Amino acid sequence: MSKFIEIIVRKDGSTTVQTKGFVGNTCREASRFVEEALGTKQTEKLTDEFYVATTQQQTNTQSN
Repeated sequence: MSKFIEIIVRKDGSTTVQTKGFVGNTCREASRFVEEALGTKQTEKLTDEFYVATTQQQTNTQSN
């Protein structure tokens, strides 16, 4: 799956930043520059990919 950042700008000026194809915390790192340029973050909704990657990392660490 390819990685991309989608930015939606509504008529009222509000924006939404959504990442696709990133795992774990890499989505936050990839979109940080956009969020900083847009200003203060109002809300954050994490996708399933964020949690799946975190669980896999913990499982691998515990197995070693």
